[in-house]
Amino acid sequence: MTTNRGRVLVVGGAGYIGSHMVKCLSSQGYIPVTLDNLSHGHADAVRFGELVVGDMGDRALLDRLLSKQHFKAVFHFASLIQVAESVRDPAAYYHNNFILTKQLLDALVDHGIDRFIFSSTAAVYGIPTTDLLTEDHPCHPINPYGRSKWMIEQLLQDYEVAYGLKSASLRYFNAAGADPDDRLGERHDPETHLIPRALRAAMGTGPALTINGTDYPTADGSCIRDYVHVGDLAEAHALALAHLLNGGHSCRLNLGTGHGYSVLEILDAIEHVAGSPVPRTVGPRRPGDPARLVADPTTAKRLLNWTPKRSDLAVILEDAWRWENLQHQSHAEPG
Repeated sequence: MTTNRGRVLVVGGAGYIGSHMVKCLSSQGYIPVTLDNLSHGHADAVRFGELVVGDMGDRALLDRLLSKQHFKAVFHFASLIQVAESVRDPAAYYHNNFILTKQLLDALVDHGIDRFIFSSTAAVYGIPTTDLLTEDHPCHPINPYGRSKWMIEQLLQDYEVAYGLKSASLRYFNAAGADPDDRLGERHDPETHLIPRALRAAMGTGPALTINGTDYPTADGSCIRDYVHVGDLAEAHALALAHLLNGGHSCRLNLGTGHGYSVLEILDAIEHVAGSPVPRTVGPRRPGDPARLVADPTTAKRLLNWTPKRSDLAVILEDAWRWENLQHQSHAEPG
C-alpha cells in the first residue's frame, strides 16, 4: 500500500505533459487534484485523482478550492505553447501565460502555499551563442511565447523575496513520446509538434509534413532540437517537488538530454520505425524559430539526481508510434 504523501494541485493536468505528471504523482503516493478549463486538455486524460473544471484566472474558484483542500505544492502546465501563434497573437500569450499565471500566484500567496513548480521552456534563451545551453546562458527570448515564460521566471524571483514563495522553473526542450502503458499521449488540436505530425503522415492518417525551413546554418539545413521523453519530464518535476519539500532552494533547471537531432534526422528515424516513408514538402521558416536548441542538463542531474530513462530517440519514437496506432484504431472502430 502506497503511503499518502499529501495533496498537490496540477494546473493544466488534463493536457499532454500535465496528464503524465498526474500519473507520476499518483504512482508516488501523492493525491493529485487537476484544475483545467479543458480548452486544450481532455477530461479522459485525467485518470488519477479529482478533476476540477475551471480556469486558473477564476479567483473565486481558486479561493474555494484552496480553502477547501490543503495542497503541499502547485504544478503549473496551463500555458499556450505555440511559437508561431505567439508571434501572430501576442496578446493571447501575455494574457494567458503572464496575467493569468500572476493571478494564480497571487491566490497561492494569499492562501499560504509556498511551493510552486513551473513549466518553463528553452525558448527563454532566444538565439543560443553556444552549442549546449547552460542555465547561466543569457536570456533574450525572441518570441512572445518565450518572453511570457521569462517574465514569469522573473516574477517568481520577486515573489520569493517578498512573499517566501519557493519555486522550481523547469526549462524543457522538446517534449515527446507517450506513456509506455498506452494510457496517455499527444492529442493537441491542432497538432503542431513534429513527431506526431510526421508519424501521422507516415501512417496516412494526416497530411504530408511541411518542413519549416531547410536553409538554417546546420549540417542538413533543418532545425536541431533536443527531444526528451514526456515521462522523464514528469519524473524531473516530481524530483523538483521533493527538492523543495526537503528545504531545497529555488532553482531554474534545463531538462533535456544534451543531444540534438535535426528535422531530417527525425524523419529518417520515423521512417525506420514506421516502415514507410514520411510524405513531405518544404515550406518557409516559422517566425521565432532558432536554428539549434540543445540542453546542457548537468545541473538538473546534479541537483535532482535526475537521469532520463526513456529519452533515447528510438524509445521515444516507438512509444509515440504505438500511441498513434492506438488512436487510429480507436477512431476506426464503429461507434
